[in-house]
Amino acid sequence: MTRHVLYSLLLLVPVAIWLELSHASPVPIFIVSCLAILPLAGLMGEATEHLAHHAGPGLGGLLNATFGNAAELIIGFIALRAGETEIVKASLTGSILGNLLMVLGLAMLVGGWKYKELVFNRLAAETGSGMMVLAVVALVIPAIYAQVTEHRNPAHIEALSLDISFVLIATYIASLIFQFRTHERLFAPEKSSEAAAEIHHDEIWSITRSLLTLLGAAAAVGLVSEFLVGAVDAAGTSLGIGKVFMGVVVVAVIGNAAEHSTAILVAHKGKMDLAFGIAMGSAMQIALFVAPTLVIAGHLMGQPLGLEFTVLEVSAVMLSVIAVSTLVLDGRTNWFEGVQLLAIYAILAMTFYFI
Repeated sequence: MTRHVLYSLLLLVPVAIWLELSHASPVPIFIVSCLAILPLAGLMGEATEHLAHHAGPGLGGLLNATFGNAAELIIGFIALRAGETEIVKASLTGSILGNLLMVLGLAMLVGGWKYKELVFNRLAAETGSGMMVLAVVALVIPAIYAQVTEHRNPAHIEALSLDISFVLIATYIASLIFQFRTHERLFAPEKSSEAAAEIHHDEIWSITRSLLTLLGAAAAVGLVSEFLVGAVDAAGTSLGIGKVFMGVVVVAVIGNAAEHSTAILVAHKGKMDLAFGIAMGSAMQIALFVAPTLVIAGHLMGQPLGLEFTVLEVSAVMLSVIAVSTLVLDGRTNWFEGVQLLAIYAILAMTFYFI
């Protein structure tokens, strides 16, 4: 029944296209586009789960994060080209917070409520937490430099951001080599006997079918996301929602809907390694690949995008990384830890709403 409902919602994709082509009001375009992304995200989640059966949870999580973040990257490019640097930075911050707190929190809550306790690879948790600390450093240093120099040298801030971006991308590539090439055995998933006993595999899709479904759904998500970017500002004004909140919460949540649905789905089936890989992997990709890529693209497009985020944005990311690192380093989780992460996300979201 759930699958039938999911497929029926795919009819909203052509509806969103029709609304865009007919130049409808921004509010209906925004709402329909949001709803249209949800079934596409569900298809990505289903295809990723089948692909993970062939490739393993680590690579499956990486593939899902990559396809899920394609929409975020497209949103960033479109907004950057339009000169909406505030929306770009807010959506990047919101994506990191959403994956670390909301996605991971919901996965812990749903999976932990069903299985009481779930285990996952501690080394993967330590590596992911360490990489997010690097991301925090990359965000803090430009902000500190700007404060120390009192913004006297904006060209230096742009140059510093560009240099840091290359370092982040190189480090992210090195982390992939470490995880999938030189130390892949250390990232083997932990087994949960209670969860494993209830996992039943239906007909497994072929690799070709899984990849084609992922590519098609990701392309459709990117198309519908373009409609979101075009309508988000006017829709926010009509709904009485500020631009920062729209970027940090609304755009970020919709842009990462694939990770949201997939991580919760696999956690409900007891696959916490895959859920953790999706949530943490997506946050890492946003911070260490998507953000620096947008900085480099902005430099080439003549639309400077520095890594100088606001004090609230930097503080929110820093506190989120600390909270996640504290909760996951034991390699075990339960539903109450998910509640804690969701509570932190709610507090931060309410704060951004009043800006």
